[in-house]
Amino acid sequence: MVIKKNRLLLKAKLIKDGIKKMKKNIKLIIIFAIAVCLFTGCKDSKTTEYSDSTTPATRTITDMADRTVEIPTNINSVATIGSTARMLTYASCADRIVGLSELEISSNPIMPYAYVNSEMFSKLTPVASGGANSETYDEALAMLHPDVIFINYSDINAVNTLQQKLNIPVVVLEYTGIFSESVYDALRLTGDIMGTTEQCTKLITAMKEWQRDLNDRTKDIPDTDKPSVYAGAINFRGAHGIEGTYANYPPFDAINAKNVVDETGEDGALIVEKEKLLVWNPDVIFLTPSNMNLVNDDYRINPNYYSSLKAFKDSNVYTQINYNYFGTNIELSIVDAYYAGTIIYPNAFSDIDFEAKADEIFMEMLGHQYIQVLNNSGNGFGKITLGK
Repeated sequence: MVIKKNRLLLKAKLIKDGIKKMKKNIKLIIIFAIAVCLFTGCKDSKTTEYSDSTTPATRTITDMADRTVEIPTNINSVATIGSTARMLTYASCADRIVGLSELEISSNPIMPYAYVNSEMFSKLTPVASGGANSETYDEALAMLHPDVIFINYSDINAVNTLQQKLNIPVVVLEYTGIFSESVYDALRLTGDIMGTTEQCTKLITAMKEWQRDLNDRTKDIPDTDKPSVYAGAINFRGAHGIEGTYANYPPFDAINAKNVVDETGEDGALIVEKEKLLVWNPDVIFLTPSNMNLVNDDYRINPNYYSSLKAFKDSNVYTQINYNYFGTNIELSIVDAYYAGTIIYPNAFSDIDFEAKADEIFMEMLGHQYIQVLNNSGNGFGKITLGK
């Protein structure tokens, strides 16, 4: 009986120890499972099921060509055709671009959005050639199969054909000017699609404040107190010498400048007769530094022409950075407006530290300071001396 009792006690002890060990192992398994979930971000099946059932896979938007487009609710990858990668940069979502135009892969300093993203862009797949007669690479787009393609073509038939052919949503972004509702609408649409509405709203607020500031500083200055101004050597459909100019030049319009070209009644880029510039004889001339080779070549042939212009005689010739390169680089045009303001109206802009203001604008729109890049590349702001 004693032996049997001892055996029973031993058996009970073994069972008790086994239960303790099992409980300990179960506890370790639970702890391990919790750790795995915390590390991997796993969710319980009920939460996943609820999320899937309440979040639609797609939604419908209206693009800037007034087209109704069904897009995925969550956008992880996009391709950009034309210069739409610029707007994606402003909207702080360029990191989701998987394909773009070849022209944007080159790190040209007068295309700031491409330059600041050059390390990332250089590794991406070209999906179009870029430029005036851009060719779209359908096979590359099909291979990448992004969630959305952004495009700025005005040929709606071509846009619809591309969407039908690839079975990928194509969204048109169309805008003009620098401080315009179309620019703000493009930012709003991009932010809505990409989930960066907060950044885009913040940027729109900043742009409207710069617009207000530029206008308020200059709107009450009488025309009689304003020097006459001219912007030359401007790029449009190629490079031009001093005769390449702009009527209703946006940086001048932003500061209510007296642009001599406006009297032509034209709007936008144009070539003027050089003799007409002699008649206007503006007080201040701004020239694009990247085209100074053309101006200097002409100066060597016709030195008397340039010495006849008041602005050259009085050393009132300054740089104005070309902002139209593969579309409008809006941040450059705003910086151009501030620089022109400091030159044309020194008293009204006396409290402005130009380079600090420029980098404020670049940081807000590009996420990077940029004035030093322009200076280092020979595209900085300052006084121009002919022949150099």
